[in-house]
Amino acid sequence: MKCLVTGGAGFIGSHIADILIKKGEEVSIIDNLSTGKIKNLNKKAIFYKEDIRNKKAIEKMFEKEKLDYVFHTAAQINVRESVENPVKDASINILGTLNLLEACRKCNVKKFIFSSTGGAIYGDNVKIPTIETEKQQPTSPYGIAKLSIEKYLYFYKKVYGIDYVSLRYSNVYGPRQNYKGEAGVVAIFINKILNNKQSVINGSGKQTRDYVYVRDVARANLLALKLNGIFNVSTGKETSVNELFKMLKKIMRINVEAVHGPAKKGEQKRSCLDYSKIKGKGWEPKTGLEQGLEATIEWFKKQKR
Repeated sequence: MKCLVTGGAGFIGSHIADILIKKGEEVSIIDNLSTGKIKNLNKKAIFYKEDIRNKKAIEKMFEKEKLDYVFHTAAQINVRESVENPVKDASINILGTLNLLEACRKCNVKKFIFSSTGGAIYGDNVKIPTIETEKQQPTSPYGIAKLSIEKYLYFYKKVYGIDYVSLRYSNVYGPRQNYKGEAGVVAIFINKILNNKQSVINGSGKQTRDYVYVRDVARANLLALKLNGIFNVSTGKETSVNELFKMLKKIMRINVEAVHGPAKKGEQKRSCLDYSKIKGKGWEPKTGLEQGLEATIEWFKKQKR
């Protein structure tokens, strides 16, 4: 079985590539290394340094590799950047994905497994924990793009018969997460603490998120080979930013306080997803938050040595 992982040098994509290779599958990776890192690449994978917006290069690679499955994690992931530059966000997240889907159509790929988002698609004013059939009301270009791709996936299934799975993640954290930017609060806090820098909590810190460990997310992608449709991937548990920082302080045995900065405009107050649907297919999170934080902290410590 021949698989492609887009963004396979990045945080989530590299873990997906690892679990596929461990299962004995042939894996190709495409990544432009804008945020991904060479050291994240599995040595058993075939690597193409390329941008998903390069239509000709994508089609050439698909024709060469004769792929069966595509795991699509490559994306512009910064919500605030999507607000500031929605055209750039759409060029990567929508047009780049359409390049992949067109190549899938021409090369008879069996299934497209998409790394989508939960919080940014559902928005605020929804029932918590949120199920897949809840009204989608994204308030950022990033969320709009992810929802648009899901609509395109339905189109390519209906018209061209390409099976798909859309995995709507809650807040993913773990080893290899990028601490730069605003996308990963766990990584940002850990990096700040390890480097004796001040941690800043936006607003009151009472805003909640559903933190799911990256290796649990990779297992969900592996299961997706046998699934079709849309599934939340989460823990169903809310943790406030204040609680998260308190847990990190306890694990790392520090006695410093974070400072509170201004709240970010448009930031969700609560986000927590119900994973009952995928649980019915055999997946559930195995890693508790404290255990996952400990493993993530250890990984970050090793990077400093």
